[in-house]
Amino acid sequence: MNRTLTYTIKPEDATLKIKYFLHRQGYSRQLLARLKKQPGSILVDGHPRYMNECLSSGEVLTVHIIEDQVSEKILPVNLPLNIIYEDEDIIVVNKPAGMPTHPSINNYDNSLANALAYYFQSQNESFVFRCTNRLDRDTSGVTVISKHLLSSGILFNMAVRHEIDREYLAIVKGYGVPDRGTIRAPLGRKPGSIIERTIDFENGEPAVTHYKVLKRENGHSLVSLHLETGRTHQIRIHMKYIGYPLIGDYLYNPDMSRIHRQALHSYKMSFKHPISRKQLTFTAPMP
Repeated sequence: MNRTLTYTIKPEDATLKIKYFLHRQGYSRQLLARLKKQPGSILVDGHPRYMNECLSSGEVLTVHIIEDQVSEKILPVNLPLNIIYEDEDIIVVNKPAGMPTHPSINNYDNSLANALAYYFQSQNESFVFRCTNRLDRDTSGVTVISKHLLSSGILFNMAVRHEIDREYLAIVKGYGVPDRGTIRAPLGRKPGSIIERTIDFENGEPAVTHYKVLKRENGHSLVSLHLETGRTHQIRIHMKYIGYPLIGDYLYNPDMSRIHRQALHSYKMSFKHPISRKQLTFTAPMP
């Protein structure tokens, strides 16, 4: 996957070394080290330059990001893909329930990563799987994948700074859940399990979920949830913690009478584009 970016140097950035200017644009040390080793990756007004050279106002800095490696352990498989949006930097997919995000034991060839590997292979493009929000296998909805190291690194830092707004929809058991609220309960691994998590006020990592009830019907509630943190199984455990577990959740509420997977859907994601900085919002209708 190759990407070319150009920057016209503004007066306030004049005299900066190229490496410091690029660091301000979100380039990681890993990416800068890779660019340094690639001949012709850094040009100023069309001429090769070194990272330690200084910039002048009005100059045009061109960066060629060349990635010819592939995720070797991800087998390309022709699987259906519901692509919501795609450009040179990111691809946004509506992932169906039942599809793992990445390969694992017993899920070697049926993941979203397998489908994307095939998609890019069919276009003769190299592909390294870099997912911003890794949804559980049975959670459906919006997920964002970066096409190169720069967009991946910027989106990762945006997530750390809570600059990506994520809204989930869930169906929980019970009528009495308050109209809205915030759940603050740290999460940790459940002793004896490599999969399950649990509330752990002594050693757990901070986890914060904001929720709002949208509808109540037939003994259940449709809830909108916004995450401040993205811990594993956070919504599933937090809603159970306040007494309103997700239906169909085989780990934390194995009630399959109405649905055979946890009733959780990644409905909306809003964030600034990692390169253009344009505000984006993507939604996926409830299945």
